[in-house]
Amino acid sequence: MTVSPLAVILALAGLAWGVLADRISVRWPEHDEGFLAGRPVGWRTAVVALFGAVGLGALAGRFEGGLEPSAVLTALPSRFDSGLELAIFAAYVLVLTLLLATDLDQRLLPDVLTLPMIPLAFLFALSGRDPLVGDAIVPAVLAAVAIPAALYLPSLAFGPGAFGLGDVKLLVTVGLISGAYRALVGVVSGVFLAGVVIVVLLVARRITLKSYIPFGPFLILGALWAILLRT
Repeated sequence: MTVSPLAVILALAGLAWGVLADRISVRWPEHDEGFLAGRPVGWRTAVVALFGAVGLGALAGRFEGGLEPSAVLTALPSRFDSGLELAIFAAYVLVLTLLLATDLDQRLLPDVLTLPMIPLAFLFALSGRDPLVGDAIVPAVLAAVAIPAALYLPSLAFGPGAFGLGDVKLLVTVGLISGAYRALVGVVSGVFLAGVVIVVLLVARRITLKSYIPFGPFLILGALWAILLRT
């Protein structure tokens, strides 16, 4: 398997951004300490850096040379302006990386990041330039509404905060930018991974049934999988 120079460059950039995003999350948006003060470098740093490296590095292989239409989404054209789309999806991964950092550090998905992504993702889909949506903007919009509603509404029975509004806002963007099929697969994958991790932690007695487990990091992993998934 040959790794392209672009993939290496993007992976290194993602690695560096992941480390920086982790340091940002130590003080932003709620912390008042100095830039490198507070929590030291640790496992969170490694997770965010790995996410950034894999996310950006994998985009090169995902978009270099165009995309072929899949058996599932046959409405997609056969080739795209990969430079423009690569830049847009790279920006998306950078934001996801910072969201992962803030959620791991503060259990928070800041509105200043999640809210602007919604109209931008909608305009990208509406323009017809999103290769993952193509002409199927109506299913994408439906997914952007139905998927977060399907997770948020049942959570109300467990009390406020069982499923955060930040997660809801993130999932709206996932549906718009990834398309209905990929958004569904990504979210299901994230929820399944969360379930596996929770079971392992319960068996290891690291948590109890009353412990709070944020779903945001798993949904962010699912969001990345949704755009990297080849169907």
